[in-house]
Amino acid sequence: MLATVLHGKGDVRVEERPNAALLTPTDAVVRVVAACVCGSDLWAYRGITKVDEPRLVGHEFVGIVEQVGRAVQNLAVGDFVVSPFNISDGTCEACCDGVPTACEHGAFFGRADEHGHLVSGCQGQYVRVPLADGTLVVVPGPVDDALIPHLLALSDVMSTGHHAAVRGGVTPGSTVVVVGDGAVGLCAVLSAKRAGADRIIAMSRHADRQRLAIEFGATDVVAERGTAGAKRVRELLGGKLADCVLEAVGTKESLDQAIASVRVGGRIGFVGMPYGIPELPYETLFWKNLTVGAGAAAARDYIEELLPEVLSGSLQPGKVFDAEYALTDIAQAYRDMDERRTIKALIRL
Repeated sequence: MLATVLHGKGDVRVEERPNAALLTPTDAVVRVVAACVCGSDLWAYRGITKVDEPRLVGHEFVGIVEQVGRAVQNLAVGDFVVSPFNISDGTCEACCDGVPTACEHGAFFGRADEHGHLVSGCQGQYVRVPLADGTLVVVPGPVDDALIPHLLALSDVMSTGHHAAVRGGVTPGSTVVVVGDGAVGLCAVLSAKRAGADRIIAMSRHADRQRLAIEFGATDVVAERGTAGAKRVRELLGGKLADCVLEAVGTKESLDQAIASVRVGGRIGFVGMPYGIPELPYETLFWKNLTVGAGAAAARDYIEELLPEVLSGSLQPGKVFDAEYALTDIAQAYRDMDERRTIKALIRL
């Protein structure tokens, strides 16, 4: 089968790899219908995260079940499924507490499972999914082709944007600032709107992302950064700072911007994959009485929650995909995302 392999900085290749196959009774093999490139994939692509040896990449996909292990009970060959970005059993203490990313038996795509078997990356033709019953979510069929981008967004970016709103405490009437205008940040805007926020300020310097943020529900756009950005937020909110800030980047600068933009006693939903943040500024958090809700999204749970709205057409997060590529053109997809020529690249197989 063909799969995407990251060899090093700026070096992504599509290569022949061994076919995905059942290795344990809880496995399923899924034929990938669509996958995508994530902003977090770019950290290794840019050389910020060290790549010591070639690695299979990709952690977001939708597809059709081709095979199931003898212990799989909730899936059947032919089912159309959405996968969250991580593998979980759905039965351990962490999963039952709503934190499947901390599953006691879980794993991540492109790495080894609990038995030591390598799990494929999702930017390829087929994926072996361990703990398939606990991981995959079945979509009632038939699935219209136009729904695929919206379903695929549930795999990570929409679930993570929703998590930002949950952890950031967005409620009806809240004033919200979103730091980050990538796919997660834009989905955080959409999630804040869905949660009933009164004012949603998107921090963005890019016209295409600004337009989509406004379509998703942003009431205002701020291009300034740092102290000037916080000052502009205060002006827009009538002399106040935001009740909630949703941080969707993961750098020290973005966290500093979030803290500067939130009112005393406010909340920050910190969901950007953290890079370059040595420690939280505890003294500032202490004296501003801030609540920081951080963490990886419970995508497996959120997919089930959000799926009915996607199927009804009332929630359309797939608009973050503004370019489509064939698997054989995935190196171009990485380049385009790295150079900000596209918001999020969808890979059709």
